[in-house]
Amino acid sequence: MLMDFLQFLLLLLSLIPAAYLCLHKLAMRKKSHNVTTESGTRQPLLPPGTLGWPLIGETYDYYSKRRENLTYKFLTERWNKYSSSIFRTSLIGKTMVIFCNVEGNKFLFSNEKKLVQAWWPTTLDTIFPKTDKKPSAEQSHTLRNLLRWILKIDGLREYISIIDEVTRQHLQTDWNCKQVSVCDVTKRYLFTLSSNIFLGINDPGKIERLAKNMKYIEEGFFSMPINLPGTALNRAIKAAKLISKELMATIRQRRIDLQGHDLSSRKDFMSTMLLAKDENGQAFCDEDVASHLAGLLVASFSTMHCTITSIMKYLAELPDVYDSVFGEQNEILDVKPKGDHLTWEDIQKMKYSWSVASEVLRISTPGFGGFREAITDFTYEGFTVPKGSKEQILHTEKDQFKVQQSTEKAFLIYQVEWPHDP
Repeated sequence: MLMDFLQFLLLLLSLIPAAYLCLHKLAMRKKSHNVTTESGTRQPLLPPGTLGWPLIGETYDYYSKRRENLTYKFLTERWNKYSSSIFRTSLIGKTMVIFCNVEGNKFLFSNEKKLVQAWWPTTLDTIFPKTDKKPSAEQSHTLRNLLRWILKIDGLREYISIIDEVTRQHLQTDWNCKQVSVCDVTKRYLFTLSSNIFLGINDPGKIERLAKNMKYIEEGFFSMPINLPGTALNRAIKAAKLISKELMATIRQRRIDLQGHDLSSRKDFMSTMLLAKDENGQAFCDEDVASHLAGLLVASFSTMHCTITSIMKYLAELPDVYDSVFGEQNEILDVKPKGDHLTWEDIQKMKYSWSVASEVLRISTPGFGGFREAITDFTYEGFTVPKGSKEQILHTEKDQFKVQQSTEKAFLIYQVEWPHDP
């Protein structure tokens, strides 16, 4: 009797994935033919495409191409397959609609806060929780205002000397050999720089302890939102807790040092957050400061190291471009006194070098993309995007390297979480 029951239970469990797959496909088929608007009418306006496997979607195919720097293949294959400038797919557990032209790019950016607003995956709030439980998208405005002083000309001028000093040390320590792994040493350099600017930390030992957990957070941020032992999200949560614990001691000591000071005394972003007030006039608690700073550390180097690595790659492959960049740098160096540090005026003279960096960004976009949420129903090329949908902007192009201005081809991923999903 027990054996019969166990066989029945095994059979039942084996049927669950098949049943789920059938129900998922039926639900998606129904949604692909009709969009329910606020008035209750149904319109067959969803774009063509496939959602792939349940939950997983086409995430594996996307990431496997992305790791090989072939993101453009994932996009162009589907663009050509559906003969449409807009199509559907499913990534990191979300349904997405991809816009494949510059017009779609301009359309969304020109309608910021009119049709769309900032949004981030729920994994961000899971990895970096806040005491008020507000989504990160709602807190981004306050954080952006606090960051504004760093991005102003006066703020950037103050950090030139720090950037120069950290760069000199990095070149002496990590590049004084016959062969280097550019990606690895660039990560170390940028994390050291971010720790100086955001945290005011220049202790190599403490920086190393913070850095060793960052890779897990990077992997978990754009992962499936499944928090189980062994998953990328679970590893990211554990890593974020270790980083926050490491930061808490520094935050407590810094708060003591800043007693009796105001924002004019700030020297780094940690000091800014400890001295600033939120929209309700309340000071940020230590836990939230640690969570915000950990998130900023990840954002400050996770995409930039890809750009610097790509720049080095193209300089190695294109000797003419390398010679021009090297010549421009030497011209600036020749008129400076020996041993003199880098200045803001020196940077303003690096016009060709900046053009090279801009071209690398055009051809090989480092970031996974910025997310947006539709705040109202709108249409694009005959297709309706419902209110509450999530979008992700991704720009990539496979093209010949040209330092001069060239025609862009943009790919936009529109991430959709249908409002009527259970």
